Amino acid sequence: MLDIKFLRENPDAVKENIKKKFQDKKLCLVDQVIELDARMRKAKQEADSLRANRNKLSKQIGALMAQGKKEEAEQTKQLVKEQGDRLASLEEQEKQLYDEVHKRMLVIPNIIDESVPIGKDDSENVELTRYGEPVVPDFEVPYHTEIMEKLNGIDLDSARKVAGNGFYYLMGDIARLHSAVISYARDFMINKGFTYCVPPFMIRSNVVTGVMSFDEMDAMMYKIEGEDLYLIGTSEHSMIGKFIDTINKEEELPYTLTSYSPCFRKEKGAHGIEERGVYRIHQFEKQEMIVVCRPEDSMMWFDKLWSYTVELFRSLDIPVRTLECCSGDLADLKVKSIDVEAWSPRQKKYFEVGSCSNLGDAQARRLKIRVNGENGKYFAHTLNNTVVAPPRMLIAFLENNLEADGSVRIPQALRQYMGGASLITPKRAD
Repeated sequence: MLDIKFLRENPDAVKENIKKKFQDKKLCLVDQVIELDARMRKAKQEADSLRANRNKLSKQIGALMAQGKKEEAEQTKQLVKEQGDRLASLEEQEKQLYDEVHKRMLVIPNIIDESVPIGKDDSENVELTRYGEPVVPDFEVPYHTEIMEKLNGIDLDSARKVAGNGFYYLMGDIARLHSAVISYARDFMINKGFTYCVPPFMIRSNVVTGVMSFDEMDAMMYKIEGEDLYLIGTSEHSMIGKFIDTINKEEELPYTLTSYSPCFRKEKGAHGIEERGVYRIHQFEKQEMIVVCRPEDSMMWFDKLWSYTVELFRSLDIPVRTLECCSGDLADLKVKSIDVEAWSPRQKKYFEVGSCSNLGDAQARRLKIRVNGENGKYFAHTLNNTVVAPPRMLIAFLENNLEADGSVRIPQALRQYMGGASLITPKRAD
């Protein structure tokens, strides 16, 4: 959410930013906010004046009564009552106007960084750098569920009976590999100096609206019926929510946390062969990282965060590339975002396995995450990034470490989490 003072003083800049995000239908909101804000401040100014005058008159009533001037005192009481009625009306008006301003401010997009490429959607995202040599083996790479099935590692049919489409049972070595990747990612981030955390897996609505846009919320979140609780779509939500309504000491920043959680998503609109299997699902597990820092440090942390994901994937022999998200592909709260994509030998292309985002002070402003600095209080900056999100990451892992006989290599980094095994071998013939 933008600073209302910034919008008030820079309406043209806010409108230009809306145009860069190809959301012209929101242009009218800027003028509406300015008009409503002016009315709200006028009502507040009159209310403040009435409060001051009422206090003054209240003191006069006591003095008049002490002097025996009962008639004047009664007249003054009547005036106080009239002003009280007017004040109550103004306070209600002020609240209504504030709610109208706040509702519009929540959907006006954050100001994107000047380095963000301008484009309408993800088709115009810009490739930055490739890490590792993408290889297509001289044998056919099966679909990822076929690889898992040959290893007796997945049961989709039973999952459909139990929970429907978009769920799975991981079994045996594949289930162990899944847990190994999560454990490795946890230790990888701890070794980077991050504090490990297991957060709540449900959050209240005020946290949901504090960490994400309404469009994201509608597309992602599952609500618990009869409760003010939502299942998290990513642990970033509850991790950032940890700091809601806090005033933090500047000298204690940055807060760097890495978290494990299950994640639950509606995944509206999923379709096509690449959406089947375990690519786009309603439930998965994830290792996440978040940073709460000073504004001047957020871009430095942004570059650190996405580089950690690249480093982790390369340590598992998976080629990756980074992709700069264009203006039209950025969620409304984001200032800048980079996706990490892994190489798929079967598809002969890269696909997304993680996303790193700098949200500036947007989440902090919504959640009131403040910092007590040398020159007064200010809003912190927040960032988040995927460390690793199996089982989607397992697709890249299995394809890039697959042998011609259907076995799967275990890179050195993972072997301690796999009982020392260097290979997973098929459990049955084709």
